[in-house]
Amino acid sequence: MALPVSDVERFEASRPRLEAIAYRLLGSASEAEDAVQETYLRWQAADVARVEVPEAWLTKVLTNLCLNQLTSARARRETYVGQWLPEPLLAGDPMLGPADTAEQRESVSFAVLTLLERLTPGERAVYVLREAFGYPHREIAAILDLTEAASQQVFHRAKRHVAEGRTRTEVDGAAARRVVEEFLAAATSGRTEPLVRLLTADAVSIGDGGGKVPARTKAFEGARAVATFMRGLFKPGKAKRALAGGTVAVHVDTANGDPAVVAVVDGRVIGVMCLEVTPEGIAGFRNQVNPDKLERATRRWAAADHGEPLFHAF
Repeated sequence: MALPVSDVERFEASRPRLEAIAYRLLGSASEAEDAVQETYLRWQAADVARVEVPEAWLTKVLTNLCLNQLTSARARRETYVGQWLPEPLLAGDPMLGPADTAEQRESVSFAVLTLLERLTPGERAVYVLREAFGYPHREIAAILDLTEAASQQVFHRAKRHVAEGRTRTEVDGAAARRVVEEFLAAATSGRTEPLVRLLTADAVSIGDGGGKVPARTKAFEGARAVATFMRGLFKPGKAKRALAGGTVAVHVDTANGDPAVVAVVDGRVIGVMCLEVTPEGIAGFRNQVNPDKLERATRRWAAADHGEPLFHAF
């Protein structure tokens, strides 16, 4: 049965928040959209007149759908080809959600989304609802069928696990962009030493090709290993141009709030490299080249003018 217009509008008003929650829980924009659509179907089938607090009802349904999805996703990722990384969201994507505080911005960064994979589904849900959306523990407890004390305990445990893997501090956006431009200049210089100087000693580079695009199955670790890889990555070659499908336009942008290098061929995003920039240097590269995870980025890219690329590669 079709919902009254007012109930549809009520759901649509909640959609951006629901999508932002689902994306942080799942690390996948396409799966987040599916979870929100399933939530709408549940809303459509419910006796809406008896729902006292629609926002709480919708959040509870969505969160539990995502928890079920996370459980099955863990099994799928055990057979995933190579490294698994989240689906990148380019600047301005509404699915990024709130970004008013450092905690909210960090909660959607590639570094933290990758760390959230270490948490249990329940820990991840509590962490996201509390850290990124500021839900009080009383409401989180009702959403997840916990006691308020249990919600607090789970949150502190989850936050400790995330902190153990991330001890970096936020860097000014303009300064981060300068570092990215310096990195690209060094990467295309053909020399390793300028790159090494830009990296932290424990720098890491991870690539996700999903078995569809060549990507190393193990991370590069250490400044010299990462620098050597990056120098080779940006070295021109006919084979690379053929693999990319043409000349690559290289842009500096942001993805998930991080400074990023976006590689585009004929309007199609073929790679997003998120950089973890710290006061000590570049600590991490997370390179998404799986075409299945770049479809939304391509649509977002086509919807805005990004100006001239920094340079053309290959």
